[in-house]
Amino acid sequence: MATFSLLVTANPHSAQGQFSAIQFAKTLLNQGHELKRVFFYADGVLVASRINCPPSDEYNLTKTWAKLAIQHDFELVACVTVAMKRGITNATEAERNALTGDNLDPAFEISGLGQLTEAMLESDRLVTFG
Repeated sequence: MATFSLLVTANPHSAQGQFSAIQFAKTLLNQGHELKRVFFYADGVLVASRINCPPSDEYNLTKTWAKLAIQHDFELVACVTVAMKRGITNATEAERNALTGDNLDPAFEISGLGQLTEAMLESDRLVTFG
């Protein structure tokens, strides 16, 4: 079986890419493949906010990613530079930048592009959803 990593750049509020990435991840995991890391970049990082609150009749992508990652033990990483530009931060970055709080969902982490490079090197395939 193959090892995969995903690069997700799609805005969770206005594009199909996030949902497609989740469905792809579920399928490959059900087929016995390994998912190492999902790296969120560009508007894709918006899914990492713990205060995302879609209407009750809409799919909650943040909670779905979190549940899937916990069930199958893979990493959810948002690019730190892009996340900070879009107002998403963890406690460490909030303190470093003198912000009043953080909003990163606990299932996610923020890190640099080195995590994407590492995922590419350690995976058989990198699949992009934008």
